[in-house]
Amino acid sequence: MDILDLFYKGGPAMWPLLVLSILSLSVIFERLWFWLRILTQEKQIVNRILDAAQDNWQVAADIARLASHQPVGRFLYAPLRFSKTDAETFRLALEATAEDELAGMRRGEKLLEAVIALAPLLGLLGTVLGLIRALRAIRIGDLGTESTAGVTTGIGESLIATATGLIVAIISLIFYRLFQSFVVNQVKVFRKAGNEMELLYRQSPPDFSNSTSAIVPENFTPPRKPGKTKVSEPPEPPNASN
Repeated sequence: MDILDLFYKGGPAMWPLLVLSILSLSVIFERLWFWLRILTQEKQIVNRILDAAQDNWQVAADIARLASHQPVGRFLYAPLRFSKTDAETFRLALEATAEDELAGMRRGEKLLEAVIALAPLLGLLGTVLGLIRALRAIRIGDLGTESTAGVTTGIGESLIATATGLIVAIISLIFYRLFQSFVVNQVKVFRKAGNEMELLYRQSPPDFSNSTSAIVPENFTPPRKPGKTKVSEPPEPPNASN
């Protein structure tokens, strides 16, 4: 049977089901392309940034900045943007960026949820309307005669809407669960990469203040300056005594 023929026989409920199917497919294809780009490059980006951070934080920051088109690149670059950070600021930058990136990864889920909920209901509505239309054609005096033969055909055609609604909902549900599993996996990836980055930070905090190198040593060396003054002070008392 022709698809267009089935569509028209399904009744008026087929039109909103067509709109829902188009919206669902658009989200599915967009999210598939999104996740394909992430999953094929994510591991390489994380390994390059963490390996560089062990030797040179500036190189790691440059790699993360170049990879900022990827969520994990923006996540790891967030705490490296600041010239000076402490452990608490480093962690807060990672956590805040992770929340934003994970929220962006869930884009389209609300639409898929709406399609999953509405498609079966619209299909059922189309079936009910079709049954009402078919049963109206039945006359009590025609029961058991050939004139009621078309009623069974009308009832069968009214079930097309229900079947279509279920198909749209099932396909949307499959990809909805798939995308949710990807998000859960990203939570694990972000947590692991963030923990490793924070451990490297605690072992050797970065210093991105090359342009202000004349100022930063004054902030870090005040504890050492009193030691130097103590060394220069002992010769003065003998001169005073002489």
